[in-house]
Amino acid sequence: MNLETIKYLAYEKELPQAGKHIIGQTRNNNIIVYQAFNLNISKWAIENQKFGGSHYKFSRMSWIKPNFLWMMYRAGWAKKEHQQKILAIEISKSNFEVLLEEAVHSDFKEEIYVTKENWKSQLAKSKVRLQWDPDHGPDGEKLERRAIQIGIKGDLLEKFGKEWIISIEDITAFAHEQKTILDSKKRENLHVIKEQPIIIENKNIIDKLQLSKL
Repeated sequence: MNLETIKYLAYEKELPQAGKHIIGQTRNNNIIVYQAFNLNISKWAIENQKFGGSHYKFSRMSWIKPNFLWMMYRAGWAKKEHQQKILAIEISKSNFEVLLEEAVHSDFKEEIYVTKENWKSQLAKSKVRLQWDPDHGPDGEKLERRAIQIGIKGDLLEKFGKEWIISIEDITAFAHEQKTILDSKKRENLHVIKEQPIIIENKNIIDKLQLSKL
C-alpha cells in the first residue's frame, strides 16, 4: 500500500479533539479521499484508474470522504453490502477546493444562507453537497470532532470520475487486517492512515464551511 500509516493511539494525539476540521492525508499538492463500492465498480475503477463501466452510474450523487476512519465507520470496515472494496482516490488539492467552493450544505444553516428560500435556490443550482457529521473512533464510538463528507453529481461528478483522478488504490486488505486487530481487542497495535488537518486558505471556503481554528 502506498499510503502512510500510523498507530491509532499516536494518530489521535496529533489531531484536534473537537471542532470542524477537514482531516486527511496529503501527497505533494494532492489529497486522498475515500469511497466504498461493490466488486464490479471497484474492479473497473482499479483497472482503468478512473470511474465508469456498465455498473457505475454518473446520474447518481457520489459521496467522498477525506477521513479514513469515517469511511471505515460508514462501510463497516469493508464488510457492508455494496461496500466491500475501499478505494483511496488521489486528486489535486486545487480540485478538492473547487468542490468545496461549489458545495452547499445538505441542511439549512441560517447563519450562512439567511433564508430557506436562498438555501433552496443555491441547493438547486449546485452540483456539490456537504455534510458535517460526528467523527467516529475505530469501534464506531462518536467523537467530539466533526467529519466532512462531500456529495458530487452531474458534470462535476463526470470531471471528478474521468479527469481529476491521479490514482486509485485498493486498500481493502489493509482495512480487513486492521479490523482483525481491532476485534482482538489490541487497540495498541491498530494502524490507521496518517492524517492531519488540511489547511484551507480561501476565506470564502473557511467561512462557508465554518472551519474551526487550529
